[in-house]
Formats: sequence, structure tokens, C-alpha cells
Amino acid sequence: MNKKSRTSFLGTVCLILAVVFLAQGCGLRGRKDTQQKGPEVKVVKIQTERVVLTSELPGRTVAYQVADIRPQVSGLIIKRVFEEGAFVKEGALLYQIDPAPYQAAYNQARAAVAMIEANLPAVRLREQRFKELVATHAVGQQDYDNALATLHLTEAQMEASKAALEMAKINLSYTPIKSPISGRIGRSSVTEGAMVTAYQSVALATVQALDPIYVDVPQSTTELLRLQNSMGAGTLSSDKEGQNKVTIIREDGSPYPIEGVLRFRDVTVSPTTGSVILRIVVPNPDSLLLPGMFVRAVINEGVVDHGILITQSAVSRDQKGQPYVFVVDAESKASMRMITVDRVMGNKWVVSSGLSEGDQVIVEGLQRVRNGVSVTVAGQAAE
Repeated sequence: MNKKSRTSFLGTVCLILAVVFLAQGCGLRGRKDTQQKGPEVKVVKIQTERVVLTSELPGRTVAYQVADIRPQVSGLIIKRVFEEGAFVKEGALLYQIDPAPYQAAYNQARAAVAMIEANLPAVRLREQRFKELVATHAVGQQDYDNALATLHLTEAQMEASKAALEMAKINLSYTPIKSPISGRIGRSSVTEGAMVTAYQSVALATVQALDPIYVDVPQSTTELLRLQNSMGAGTLSSDKEGQNKVTIIREDGSPYPIEGVLRFRDVTVSPTTGSVILRIVVPNPDSLLLPGMFVRAVINEGVVDHGILITQSAVSRDQKGQPYVFVVDAESKASMRMITVDRVMGNKWVVSSGLSEGDQVIVEGLQRVRNGVSVTVAGQAAE
């Protein structure tokens, strides 16, 4: 190889080596820059807000009023007036018991009163005459005493006859069986021609008032004590505007269109379930809620004035099941923070402790994050 060719070859080799070293140097610098940059994450900056706490409890609908229709006198049913399942008004005729025997008893009692009324004036006059005669010793004291006793006996018989007449009148008034309340009437247990007895155990029919309707919801005493403690500690305040308003969720998951009102909490704890009953009154103009339905009641418990909500995807749990999040500190490092969560609201946790306003919580990119690792905040995540 001549001198010129050797010089050209050496120059080419040097050029290749320079390119190789330059590429390696760029690669090292790129890897170094990547290591210094750290994994990219997205965060949510914590801001406190007014949070209305609610609890969703199972319940069952109960008729507002229930009247079991029973006869108050014995007799033969000669007529049934209502249609099963129809709406009946208070005082509406439902059944008619044969009134003939009770009408006869009433007439007899009235006649007995009339007889005594006809005899009473003569008895009174006799007593008055004997009273005057005994003063002049024209008759003996015994004769006057007998006349006075006859008067008292006749007056007592008069009172007894009037009482019998009143009872006969009451029994006669019981032969038409009327509805004591307004509401929907169910099926009839008897037909025309059936014999019924006074105050029998089997109801002839049942009338239920459905507008409004009750929703009875059991609440555990543990939950009740927790709420009382929170109120006492000041971490939970009452929501004066919506404290008693209740949203009803039906069996198919659809919300009932009209809100109910929490009427009262029972004062007796069930020994079997350890719970008290909350009674809710719900308007039911279209009879969409029927007695015995299972529903869920969303009850307002109170308000946290400076509450913290965090999306569920940002919360992890350790081996003991304790919740924690990763927070980006002032040095752009991920720091594990143990928190306490109260309940779920939608897709977020209500955080009761562990976070403060202004904290940056990592919500995206958690797979590459470890405690103490430097991270790069790529922006705010959409909540």
C-alpha cells in the first residue's frame, strides 16, 4: 500500500471511530438525562369543599293507614257494594248486614220506652197525693213509702229502657259496614250470603291509605353513635336546608321522583338486630309505591364544611389493608402518605385525615412510582 492510500485509510478509520464514540457519548448522556428526569405522573391538587354526607340504607314501604274491616254485629251479608282494588272514601258503604232483626229489636225497645213513659205520669201523681195525705195522717206512712218506691222503680225502668233503646239503635247502625278511612281496598274474604260474627278474627277486607306512604328504614346503633360523636366533635355539622330530605331508590335502581321527609327516629332498639327504625313519609299520588316494597333510602347525615374528596384510582392499600396515596413533595419526590377514608361518594373517597389542602396526589402513572423516587409532574389529571 502506498503512502497516499495508507493516509486515506487511517483517516477513514479515525472518522469511523469518532462517530462511534460520539454516538456512545450521546447515548450515555440521554440515559443520564432520562434517569434524572424520572417517571412522568399526573397529579390532582387537593382543594377542600363543602361535602354533604349521605348514607344509603335498605327499607320497606308501609301503608300510612291500615283499617281491617270487621263486623261489629253478627248477621247475614246481603250486599257487597265495593269493587276489589278500588279507591274508597271515608264513610263509604262496603257491606250491608241484614238489618231486619236489629230493626225489630229497635222497634221493641222503643215500644218499651213508650209504655213506661205512658205509665210514669200516673205514678208521679200517686206519689204526690200520698205525700200530701200522709201530712194530714189520712194515709199511713207505709202507703206513702210504697208509692215513692214505685215511682223510683218506674223511673229506673225508664232509664233502663232508654239504654236498651240506645243499644238497639247502635246495633242497627252497625248493619251497614262503612270504611273508616279513605284508601285502596283489597280483596273481599266473604261474598253475599255469608254469615259473619261480631268482631271475628278474619277481616272482611282491608283498606290502606297509600298517599302519603311510610318507608321504615333500620339504622344500626353503631352508625347512630358514630354520627353523634362526629356532631359532638364538630367534624360534622347539620345541614339545615336538606337535613330531613330523603331520596328513595326503587328496587330496579331508578330514583323515585318525589323526595321524602324524615319524620322521626324510634327510641327503642331492637334486641335482635341492634338497630332503630327511621320513619320516612313519602308523597305517593300515583300509587307507584305499594306496601311491602323493598327500597333504599339516601339519608342526609350532615355536612363537612372543609371536606376532601379524592378519586378512588389514586388510593392503594398496603398488606394490612390500610389506604395510602403518593404525594409529590417540594423536591419532586413521591412520598407515601397513609390516609383515613370515611366512605365512597360516586367515584371518590371521602378522606377524613392524612391529606391537607394544596397536597399534590398522584393519580396517573402509579405503576412506576416508588416511595422516595423522583418524578416529573406532567400536568393535572382530569377529575
